[in-house]
Amino acid sequence: MAFVKSGWLHRQSTILRRWKKNWFDLWSDGRLIFYDDQQRRDIEDEIHMRVDCINIRNANACRDLTPPEGKGREALLQIVCRDGRVISLCADSADDALAWTVALQDARINTVVAPPQFGLTPEVIASAPPSYTELNPTPQVYYPDQYGGYVPYPPPPYAPNAVYSAGVYPAHEVNHVIIEERRRDDAGGIALGMLTGAATGLAIGSLFSVF
Repeated sequence: MAFVKSGWLHRQSTILRRWKKNWFDLWSDGRLIFYDDQQRRDIEDEIHMRVDCINIRNANACRDLTPPEGKGREALLQIVCRDGRVISLCADSADDALAWTVALQDARINTVVAPPQFGLTPEVIASAPPSYTELNPTPQVYYPDQYGGYVPYPPPPYAPNAVYSAGVYPAHEVNHVIIEERRRDDAGGIALGMLTGAATGLAIGSLFSVF
């Protein structure tokens, strides 16, 4: 919270109509607080400008108000409250009265946003939008390893028209068994064949001799 304006002002009492000097603090949240002195030990009163105040009168509107001794009418101003109270004030000069009138009017009309605590201003950091690869991650490809499991295959560099595929798994090894039958080409086989042929020839010759 910060001060918008601070300083001495003469304030007229509501009962005896006497002028008394008070120290005023206008805060950034719209609160106007006045004290007995500059040390701010005792609070005389407090007004919330955006809630309690409905009008600020300048010196021209304070015709029925008599300034304190030694002050001019051009240094007068009044705060008109919603509950009917009228707080009559007098600055040290016309310029000071104008500065207070502008500050109070601004606090009454404008919305004042209190700054963050400890005087820290929130920092806004602009960042670039996420890249295409962050929004559309590359699909992970796996291939079988030598232990029977699957391990990830490193993806190729990103390209707009790249096509990703799982590839072809390597074929498992197949053991072929060939059975070869050996021919009987030895001499015993040849002799047995010749004997069988001769016997067959004799049998056929005997059959034709009968006729």
